[in-house]
This record gives sequence, structure tokens and C-alpha cells, in this order.
Amino acid sequence: MMATSKPKVVATIEARMTSSRLPGKVLLPAAGEPMLMHLVKRLRAVESIDAIVIATTTNDSDEPIVEFAKATGVLCHRGSEDDVLARVIGAGDMVQADVLVEITGDCPVIDPDLVEQTIRMFFHHDVQYVANSLIRSYPDGMDTQVMGLSALKLSATMTNDRLDREHVSRFICQHPEMFSHLHLIAPPSLHWPELGLTLDEERDYQLLKKIIEELAPVNPLFGCGDMIRLLRARPEWVNINRQVLRKGDS
Repeated sequence: MMATSKPKVVATIEARMTSSRLPGKVLLPAAGEPMLMHLVKRLRAVESIDAIVIATTTNDSDEPIVEFAKATGVLCHRGSEDDVLARVIGAGDMVQADVLVEITGDCPVIDPDLVEQTIRMFFHHDVQYVANSLIRSYPDGMDTQVMGLSALKLSATMTNDRLDREHVSRFICQHPEMFSHLHLIAPPSLHWPELGLTLDEERDYQLLKKIIEELAPVNPLFGCGDMIRLLRARPEWVNINRQVLRKGDS
């Protein structure tokens, strides 16, 4: 049951160095800082978030992420590489979270305003899960999911399916009859679901690096609208990663 005092809102960042398509991607540099630092700065700008925890693995290969967390003053929890659901729950338990904001390390240019809006929707509606990613309308890379830690723990007791353990909120998403949903849909000005602003492959890195180094010097917390306006003006940039296949693409 959620606490009667102000619920503690914790953002978890799932990150590891052993990405199959782009190893070490979360620490690749752009504008002089690792991609993970860009993400942390954006989450630190979200008013409703009380704490940030990087949820990485116990693998030796993820020591650089642990060192990054120490150097930047970000909390870090280590757990199973395969059971990401348990890892994220562990991250929430470590800081006595009430509400989790699930973010993945491949969203370094996530829009802080969209994260805040998703959190506010969670608190203003009687639902157990709010997301802007389940119904795709924003560019890929703005993905925010908000849920109570208690609901996530309950879902974890209901499944040992490998995919459910790998994809943290999959069971909740597939069972709206048990876990009520609400979806944040992009307004027309931000509607571009085919646009990839996520860090999966080298071509994504090339695009994100160009965007960051173009926009960050003027406004380090540039938003989704800023990126869309930039790419509308420079359509050749969109072609950099247009052909990248995302998980779930056929």
C-alpha cells in the first residue's frame, strides 16, 4: 500500500555495457560528456523525481557504470543481467520508493517535460500504470513508464516468463484487467512515432551526437519539440538512422 505522506518518486535507469548492437553505448561521448550523463541531467531536471538509481548488473563488465555513478553522485544498484524486473525492484527497494519512473539507458535525450507530465498523470488519475510508449505517438526515445512499486512487485509474483523478467513492465502492460492503464498521447506538433531518438546502434549514436552538439550549447535541456524542429529543417539528418530496425519491428 502506498504511503499516506508524499509518495517517494524514484527514477530507475536500466543500463549495462554489454549491448549486443552497440557495446558500451551508454558511456559514448557527446559534447564532452557520456550519454548517460546527458540522461541523468535530464532526469535531475524533473521536478517530481526524488531520487535516481542506475540499475546495472553484477557483471564485471559493468564496473565502468558503477564508477560513473560514484563519480557523478548517482545511486547505483546491481542485480541480475537477465532478470531485469528483479533488478529494478531491487533498485526501488534500495531507496524505499513508492512510485517508479522506469527509464532505459538508451534514451539519453528524453524530454524532462514529458517525464514530468507522465508522473503528474499518474498522480491525478486512479490508475496503476501510465506510459507514453505503449501506444506509440512520440519519437522513439521519449519512453517513460510510471507505476507503483507495489504493483510492480505484485506483477513479479505472477510470472516467471523469461520475457516478462527481461522487460520490466511487460506483464503489467499485457494485463490491463489487473493493472489499470492510462496513456499519454503526443499532440500533433510532437507526433512522429517513426523517428528514432533512441540509442540502439552506431547510426543512432551518430544522429544523437549531432543533435546534442547542435542544441545543447544553447539549451542543455532541449526538448522533443526542439529536436523535431531541427530535424524538420535538416531532413538529411533523419536519414542517418532511418533504416535501423527496432526491437518489435518486423
